[in-house]
Amino acid sequence: MNSNQPQLTVRLARDAADIRAAQHLRYRVFIQELGGTGALVDHVNKLERDELDPFFDHLLLVNTCLNPDDGQHVVGAYRLLPDDRLDQTGGFYCDREFDLSPLKQSGRRLLELGRSCVDEAYRGGPAMLLMWQALAAYVTQHGYDILFGAASFHGTDPQALAHPLSLLHHRHLAPPELRVRAKDYQQMDLLAPDQLDRKAALAQLPSLIKAYLRIGGVVGDGAFIDPDFRTTDICLILDTKAMTRAAHSLAPKGVTTP
Repeated sequence: MNSNQPQLTVRLARDAADIRAAQHLRYRVFIQELGGTGALVDHVNKLERDELDPFFDHLLLVNTCLNPDDGQHVVGAYRLLPDDRLDQTGGFYCDREFDLSPLKQSGRRLLELGRSCVDEAYRGGPAMLLMWQALAAYVTQHGYDILFGAASFHGTDPQALAHPLSLLHHRHLAPPELRVRAKDYQQMDLLAPDQLDRKAALAQLPSLIKAYLRIGGVVGDGAFIDPDFRTTDICLILDTKAMTRAAHSLAPKGVTTP
């Protein structure tokens, strides 16, 4: 193999240094690239972090050719919160934005996903496919039934996102028993079905959201405007059986799900 080629592997964070490297990556993507912010963002050390980080499992895409001592070895990240840690966290991250009662009352095992990002230099290749395969293995190992998390559109003007938000509402709304509802509710059905421009809607859908939809993902009712990350968030919900079947064939190229 050419020594200049990355050698990628996916594993869980092993220690505080791994988590710090993931926070460095998140700072580059969410803060420097996308213009977000947050109460615990450390601009001096260039870390995007919050108080829940210690309780998540951090799934990392690592370039083993890079030196871990300088914190640049992590080139992709997903953070995962199992439902059996809520006594430690006080809730899911998404509780801030959505009423998750339907999921919590479903009797099914839940895994929250978030802070999905890939370094710009690694997008468009095998990075997300590798991470999804590892995520599918994690889900199978621990027996989770439902994956969910906030997925983001860049920008805070719902009217500018009228076509994709309306498409999600009319064609991909979760069944009532799993239909979470946004807090500070922003309606998504901004256009009637006969007003939808499907081509325009698909062009505005982030690739990661498209990938979830292709394997049966559905969305909650309403969007949430996140002023810190400067995004419009929807809640994506996915039956893990669908993801496991598709993990080896889909390679989503999306950037973020804060």
